[in-house]
Amino acid sequence: MKTSNWGLLLLAGLLSLASPASAQKQMDRVNPETVGLEPAVLGQITPLLEDMVASQRLSGAVVGVIKQGQIAYLESVGLQDVRSLAPMTEKTLFRIYSMTKAVTAVATMILHEEGHFELSDPVSKYLPEFGRVTVLQEDGSTRPPNRAATIEHLLLHTAGLSHRRSAEYREADVRSRDIALPQLVNNVVSVPLRADPGSEYRYSISPTVLGRLVEIWSGQSFDEFVEEKILKPLGMSDTSFWVEPDEQDRLASVYSLSDGGGLSPYAIEEVPFTQRPALLEGAVGLVSTVPDFLRFSQMLLNDGEFDGVRILSRNTVDMITGNGLPQEILRTRSGGEGWALGNVSVVVDETAAEQGAHAGEYRWNGSAGTGFWVDPTTETAIVTMWQSSPANPNQLRERIRALVRQAIQD
Repeated sequence: MKTSNWGLLLLAGLLSLASPASAQKQMDRVNPETVGLEPAVLGQITPLLEDMVASQRLSGAVVGVIKQGQIAYLESVGLQDVRSLAPMTEKTLFRIYSMTKAVTAVATMILHEEGHFELSDPVSKYLPEFGRVTVLQEDGSTRPPNRAATIEHLLLHTAGLSHRRSAEYREADVRSRDIALPQLVNNVVSVPLRADPGSEYRYSISPTVLGRLVEIWSGQSFDEFVEEKILKPLGMSDTSFWVEPDEQDRLASVYSLSDGGGLSPYAIEEVPFTQRPALLEGAVGLVSTVPDFLRFSQMLLNDGEFDGVRILSRNTVDMITGNGLPQEILRTRSGGEGWALGNVSVVVDETAAEQGAHAGEYRWNGSAGTGFWVDPTTETAIVTMWQSSPANPNQLRERIRALVRQAIQD
């Protein structure tokens, strides 16, 4: 991006703030004071985002804050594409990458409530391919695992699988968006596990394997099940596994910080999100908007219900938003956070977590710069979306969380 054009780009982005963000159905936009938030403090998010845009660390961003079921803050800053000068709006679509994992966990637990499986069931009961997995040893040899990987292990990332971008998976061509889920599973089991199931936390490709299990249990394709059971009931009409042609002008472009300063286009995937991929990835596949994911977050805050529709039971939401790691694995994690079946990081020790954190708050992010944070103690949630590499420039997510915590009135 040329510096000489930056003034025009910033002006276009700031003009997007002139029109107030429209309220979502059943989520009224209110004065922050009415839900116990200090407007002056909450309002500091906007100049913070504007500074990130003006300094060319981001092309633009959309941030939403809800409290007690109502939108207290929803603003769009900057541009979704610097070439077309298209401004960010609340309708801008973002590749949410690993935020998809939480949606996949909810899909999985819907089927658990319907009685299709037990968390203790071995994965091989439904995916016989997992019966032939091996474990890599230090000398390079392999051996059978000392126990079978279970569905619970997949949800907790303790099945011994690797990350989709790990060296071992790249060398074996395990993951490609132009293969289907059955082939992905075959590829996954062809690479040795990095640890025995249940022995350590290793952030992994396991939610994509869960997507295949959802297909087997439900008899539907993964995207059809997610649409029918989660997206439609929650009114998440802008969330999908790909962007239709008539909506592509709403898709934000991804940018990286160039060596000489400024922003450069950054290609994350060979198969773009503008066509239906063969691989419907439960780990990283969805595109969404801030208002849509505010609705998903509010459903969790409402103990599984939103707008009169129940997605999960209260007991299941409690189970999937609390730490699920055993103590011996939990001790290996830092920052006072554990991991929940809902594929979110959850605070278990306030004293070791971020300043102002509450036990039981949970969150997760996407590798292109999106994130969500939910605090049941204060009935508050934040959804932040931009498209950037690095994903979290200048610790922007943490700075926004700090402002929201500061804005909460006792």
